[in-house]
Amino acid sequence: MLQKKNAVLVDGIILNGPIMDSKAGEKFVEEACKIIMEEIIQKADDVTEKVCEWQAPEALKQILDLEIRDAGESHQKLLQLCRDVIQYSVKTSHPRFFNQLYAGIDYYSLVARFITEALNPSVYTYEVSPVFLLVEEAVIKKMIEFIGWEEGDGIFNPGGSVSNMYAMNLARYKFFPEIKEKGLSGLPRLVLFTSEECHYSMKKAASFLGIGTENVYFIKTDDRGKMIPEELEKQVQRARKEGSAPFLVCATAGTTVLGAFDPLDKIANICEKHGLWLHVDASWGGSALISRKHRRLLHGIHRADSVAWNPHKMLLAGIQCCALLVKDNSGLLKKCYSAKAAYLFQQDKFYDVSYDTGDKSIQCSRRPDAFKFWLMWKALGTTGLEERVNRALALARYLVEEIKKREGFQLLLEPEYANVCFWYIPPSLRKMEDGPEFWQKLHQVS
Repeated sequence: MLQKKNAVLVDGIILNGPIMDSKAGEKFVEEACKIIMEEIIQKADDVTEKVCEWQAPEALKQILDLEIRDAGESHQKLLQLCRDVIQYSVKTSHPRFFNQLYAGIDYYSLVARFITEALNPSVYTYEVSPVFLLVEEAVIKKMIEFIGWEEGDGIFNPGGSVSNMYAMNLARYKFFPEIKEKGLSGLPRLVLFTSEECHYSMKKAASFLGIGTENVYFIKTDDRGKMIPEELEKQVQRARKEGSAPFLVCATAGTTVLGAFDPLDKIANICEKHGLWLHVDASWGGSALISRKHRRLLHGIHRADSVAWNPHKMLLAGIQCCALLVKDNSGLLKKCYSAKAAYLFQQDKFYDVSYDTGDKSIQCSRRPDAFKFWLMWKALGTTGLEERVNRALALARYLVEEIKKREGFQLLLEPEYANVCFWYIPPSLRKMEDGPEFWQKLHQVS
């Protein structure tokens, strides 16, 4: 190395020497991919495998070599670590993985993730991410079509919680654009409305944006978990009498626990009457729009101002894949979020700079999450995605009928979506009288 001709030496470092052994690196990637194929992909649908080889935190610390040292580890040691990580991780593609609102494997979106991880792009300007920006544009356009808007805008975000926060901030900016420069000090007390069964991200967003959780008015729901429009009307009037400034209603299309869909048409009537922004958190339920049979669950969603929709849930696009879609097509997203960084978003480039969409996001670096949805959609077609939704709801229906046949299982309510809520009552409690003691013991069983 030191005798290399034309060596450029700075502080004892040869700058034009090799950074790493590329052949050894390629070999490591090849062997690691073989492990991924054998231990994850080929075993994904094997019910004889464990969902998780569970270990308590302290025990797992002893099994895994987590310490980071001054010297690097050998490739053989690293490959064994890869095996260990897979062995002790939860297999979310396992047929018996029943955790939160996602499961299973889609091979096309998985390949898309492999490609984007290998390319390592950042989606902020067309010059650095030409393919993925065009893919995102195409996917957003198609999603907007399913919502029922003639035009619109959108951006992919790291999670439905962030999409909800974007929507809340966007609604506030629409009513009070001066907030971007002047901040909260000159604004009236802002109030927003959402149901008792809404996602907890609404509270987090209100806290994060300085609106305050006390200014989130939670509207009563009926026995199926749907927002009661008459209660919403009362709370809007109450806020006005208090001298507050109502600005946003967040309806939920597919609540986390009961899978309830708020009555969007009736809520939209109230929003139009009072001049409020209507956001629909369809992070979970939005995929029903793909199904001709089940899209009626979201009747009236075309009247929303913004929609959050997560294809990584029911459609299996792979975490994370979450879009915020906005009916406004006048550049509201960009006006709200842009900082006009001159080093990045120059206006005199050699192409149409409207494709530099990064200034619509609060992120700078941003993953090409739309690509995994796009490749999967290309592979399966809309009919394939529709079948996936219909199958999920048919499976839920089957489970309900099986629950009804079995002693000790008590269905809470007939589901309208994929959420099936039930109690398992063990033999020791089946003859016990319904009361506080019964429910305390049943909670312990759960």
